[in-house]
Amino acid sequence: MNRLKNRVAIITGAGRGIGKAIARAMADEGAAIVINDVVVDTASAVAEEIVKSGGSATTFAGDITDFDVAGKLVQTAVARFGGVDILVNNAGVFASGKAWEMSKPDWDRCIAVSLTGAFNCTRHACGIMKEKGWGRIINATSPARMGQPEASAYAAAKAGLVGYTISLAMELGKYGITSNAYSPMARTVMAFSPQALERHKRRFEEGWVTRETYEKMLNPPPPEAMAPLIVYLCTDEASGINGQVFDIRGDTITIHDGTPQKKSIHKASGFWTTAELAQAIPREMKDAFRIAIP
Repeated sequence: MNRLKNRVAIITGAGRGIGKAIARAMADEGAAIVINDVVVDTASAVAEEIVKSGGSATTFAGDITDFDVAGKLVQTAVARFGGVDILVNNAGVFASGKAWEMSKPDWDRCIAVSLTGAFNCTRHACGIMKEKGWGRIINATSPARMGQPEASAYAAAKAGLVGYTISLAMELGKYGITSNAYSPMARTVMAFSPQALERHKRRFEEGWVTRETYEKMLNPPPPEAMAPLIVYLCTDEASGINGQVFDIRGDTITIHDGTPQKKSIHKASGFWTTAELAQAIPREMKDAFRIAIP
């Protein structure tokens, strides 16, 4: 207890699900929490729960896709609690659709909330952390970052967050600010909507996931199982952990630091010609392809 005493945390998308679980867990460890969500009632309900349990929390209902609104969110933490030490960019929305069906508004909204929203909040918060010489930035990515059919916008946003996380780690680490990402699998509204369940089923039937993976997708842990790792990454104890990506699957936590090199081909002299590559790539690299040649 009290691992986060005297720390101030902003958590976006904290009105329910994983964001709410993180907020409650951080409050239990002594942090003062700013609950952000676009829905006023859900955000207020979480803040009230924390206060009734003896913690400190306030609400900021607003859309973080607006740069100025994100600035007001950060200023709320400063005005109410005296600063900002922790930023959890948890907010995200899913956009479903095949590549030839994805609408421009759906694409824009998904990128805006999941990726641009994280930038907006970080841009306003990291300068404050830099002046203090201490900070924690945690970004929510997803297994979709590796590619997922019928989810190109979400995959693009979540992959972008990984690059953003690592870049922040490189820039801000010398100022005492760490930046890490987590990729959760939990029973949330987003993951268990009728549309999501149908999409999971199609991915299994079309061979994109194994039966074992499909069954895990249907029986994930609760959101509360995600929170302990996020809390730990925000402690002084985790000051040496920076620029990492963690997958959380209930009782299993896996660390990723990028995609390893899989296969190279080398020509003894000169550069490759198209004709040579047409022969060499299928012969030498086929086994390393993520998606097999039909």
